[in-house]
Amino acid sequence: MKTIEIKGVSKYYRDIKALDNVSITIERNKIYGLLGRNGAGKTTLLNLMTNRVFPTGGEIRIDGESVLENDRVLRNMFYMTEKNLYPESEKLKSIFKWTGQFYPMFDIEYARGLAEKFGLNINKKVKGLSTGYSSIFKAIIALASNADILLFDEPVLGLDANHRDMLYKELLESYNQSPKTIIISTHLIEEVAQVLEEVIIIREGKLIANQPVEDLLSCAYTVTGEASRVDRYIEGKKHTGSQVIGNIKSVTVLESIQNKNKALAKELGLDFSKAELQKLFISLTN
Repeated sequence: MKTIEIKGVSKYYRDIKALDNVSITIERNKIYGLLGRNGAGKTTLLNLMTNRVFPTGGEIRIDGESVLENDRVLRNMFYMTEKNLYPESEKLKSIFKWTGQFYPMFDIEYARGLAEKFGLNINKKVKGLSTGYSSIFKAIIALASNADILLFDEPVLGLDANHRDMLYKELLESYNQSPKTIIISTHLIEEVAQVLEEVIIIREGKLIANQPVEDLLSCAYTVTGEASRVDRYIEGKKHTGSQVIGNIKSVTVLESIQNKNKALAKELGLDFSKAELQKLFISLTN
């Protein structure tokens, strides 16, 4: 599969503008983070990409072909939705079997192996799953589909810390063994930052960032030290994410790392460190 081209896409729900003239080029075989606050338009964009809803304007093409009612293109994509859309009375092992009818490359042995690794009983029915195990079940199907493009909408919903870490590691292992395009929409930015190569940020239906994570992080840095001295350093500078523990203060300064005032920081006894993606996201979306 080649690039995903989203050209001037808008989506209205009556008087509500969910997306406003969004244009994005998503390159093949990279891991993207699709970030935005609640109601920003993330899920709408994923639904448009998979032909679940239709755009009010613009178009989406994959490998040069429109996604609109195009089964040849759509069968190479797998969308793990936040909602559970599987029949509640079906057993998990049954769903594994019939998923192969829609995704010819579905690896049922890999799916069973992942289920065992995550402690998921495939003899259970869908309705018997907790929120966390429902997420695990859907993620397993997505990974085992072997689709060229994987879309995840809140993939770690309800998972404990251990299972979240396991899932991120499994996702990276799958990606390393068989490169594919992965788009992850999540609110747990601090955790997912470790696996992302590119970031797409949407605010109120508009695209405000679409760049490599490292490029975005190079536009800010963190300064830490005695509170009054940090205040002196950041005077006149745009900043965010202020944290104070005792007399120690940490602030994310919103300027290029090339503009760090090393001489002043040394004079004040301050330390520099890399900015955090989550703090930058908060700043960009406020």
